[in-house]
Amino acid sequence: MAKNRKYKSAAVRFGPALKAFLLCLFIGGSGIGYVWQKNQLYELGKQRKQREMRLMALNQQNEKLKQDLAKLCSPMSLKARIKDLGLAEPSMSQVWHLREPLPESQPVAPMQTEARIASAP
Repeated sequence: MAKNRKYKSAAVRFGPALKAFLLCLFIGGSGIGYVWQKNQLYELGKQRKQREMRLMALNQQNEKLKQDLAKLCSPMSLKARIKDLGLAEPSMSQVWHLREPLPESQPVAPMQTEARIASAP
């Protein structure tokens, strides 16, 4: 006798529905993954721009501080600060002039040594 359609196995009846469900799940998952990836790219771009702006601000601040340091280290500024503090310049007897030692790795000819001694203050 021929088998009745009513008694087909459950795998045969739900096969097409299962395939359709898995296909929809794959397409939906791919769409969600695409949107998540685009969102991540947007967030990373925003972070990059913020960090570049911070770097520019820090570079500007660094340049300003370099200029301030150069102004404070200038002889005119130092003399003005000395006068504000009520200090006086040292007399010549209080100043010691030291010669820079020669590196030991380079032999010096006697003529060069004599020329350096003669030109020293």
